[in-house]
Amino acid sequence: MRRSENNDQAASKLGSRLDDNLTQLRSLYQDCFDVVFHEFRYGKSVRAALVYIAGLSNIDEINRMILQSAGKTEPPEKGSGIDAYRPIVPVSSTHPVSTPNDVVKEVSDGNPVLLVDGETGGLAVALASWDQRSVQEPEAEAVVRGPREGFIETLQVNTAMLRRKLKTPSLKMRTMTIGKFSQTQVVIAYLDGVADPGLLSEMEQRLKRIQIDGILETGYIQEMIEDNPMSPFPLLQTTERPDIAAAHLLEGRIVLLVEGTPLTLIAPVSFFSFLQSAEDYYQSFYFGTAIRWLRYLFTLIALIGPSLYVAIITFHQEMIPTTLLLSMAKSRELIPFPALVEALLMEVTFEALREAGVRLPKQVGAAVSIVGALVIGQAAISAGLVSSPMVMVVAVTGIASFMIPHYTMGIAIRIIRFPMMLLAGFLGFYGLILGTLFLLTHLFSLRSFGVPYMAPVATTEKTGLKDVLVRAPLWNMRIRPHFTGRWNKYRQQPGSSYQVRRRGGPK
Repeated sequence: MRRSENNDQAASKLGSRLDDNLTQLRSLYQDCFDVVFHEFRYGKSVRAALVYIAGLSNIDEINRMILQSAGKTEPPEKGSGIDAYRPIVPVSSTHPVSTPNDVVKEVSDGNPVLLVDGETGGLAVALASWDQRSVQEPEAEAVVRGPREGFIETLQVNTAMLRRKLKTPSLKMRTMTIGKFSQTQVVIAYLDGVADPGLLSEMEQRLKRIQIDGILETGYIQEMIEDNPMSPFPLLQTTERPDIAAAHLLEGRIVLLVEGTPLTLIAPVSFFSFLQSAEDYYQSFYFGTAIRWLRYLFTLIALIGPSLYVAIITFHQEMIPTTLLLSMAKSRELIPFPALVEALLMEVTFEALREAGVRLPKQVGAAVSIVGALVIGQAAISAGLVSSPMVMVVAVTGIASFMIPHYTMGIAIRIIRFPMMLLAGFLGFYGLILGTLFLLTHLFSLRSFGVPYMAPVATTEKTGLKDVLVRAPLWNMRIRPHFTGRWNKYRQQPGSSYQVRRRGGPK
């Protein structure tokens, strides 16, 4: 009953009597010690009050720009309206509020609200200020060549960093509030004239359907709006780098920025987006292509490396050269477990060590994971639990998994590795082929906001293939590679430097 009364009060209008408005707000903020109700006077006659949350508002600016000048300022005539107080509040951004709900929203964002006796409504003053982390290089997406800045937990800083990359009014940012209690602000960023309007409409509809108590990280939103949330593969890309977000905006995609987290969401994406790095485009296309092929090779090893070893050792020994087969047989003659049990034992141990290294403090995490792997591997070989070739296979597989640029795709590959090993252990190559066919069928059936997950391979679009198996020269990628429509098809117009050189250069 009390909750419904509070909801009714929050939805009602603010009146002209200051005492009634303060009573309503105090009842909403009952047992909230950090909410400050500071009463003062304009001149000698007009009563007023500031409502703000300690720690979210700039106390020094409140004292200097509002409270110190209030007693010396002649207030407007009573009944002039709350807008009449804007000229005597020397703050660049102010706007009126009319309901207790509006007051709660502004105060929660750090903006003090000015209430004046005799005036209906209130005036929100942009004096938000709180401690925030400085801009640093993202540790999970480090590059040798490229910008060193990354998003932080403050939404205004993140939008400003994106504006610095794309200095155009075509960069649009729509805001939305999600979460009944958290009231988390979400920004939908896109390039007008480049992004497909249908994609933008679909994104807004999916976000509006989210009805949840709170949004604490982008993972909440990602799980709610994915086309197939039951798939282990990520259908939305996350990044902490403004340059990557800007690059995807230029390709016609949409970027979601969420208050309170440095990770942004990008939609739509394809499987090959997760195997590309920002550094591919900052170096020569020869190096970018070579590194990309190396990345594809080691991704395949990370997926089926242990499964291939288990299948060959268990069912297809004739594929191994005789000399190597004798050496492997000698190393396995005292091992009490079959190859499948060996692989599962070592893979689970390696994953545990990797997870422990992530969770431990940085000073000891790396040392524990490296020393632990060496000690446990050598101890397992000495105890006769696993063979030396198996330790080598697991070590190479672990190194291969670190080649995947995006953490979410790396987790998916690591999870799928275990059922592939079980199929190879029970059915040999037949099981490995069966698992691969099932995996490819699943990948080709996925969609990311309606876009085929295996595009452009699934759609056989020539322009998109220039940035999948190879990284074509930038001057050769004239057509925008997004697959959500033909909006603003060309990103390079005739007359680029390469075409000028082909015509013979300046005469």
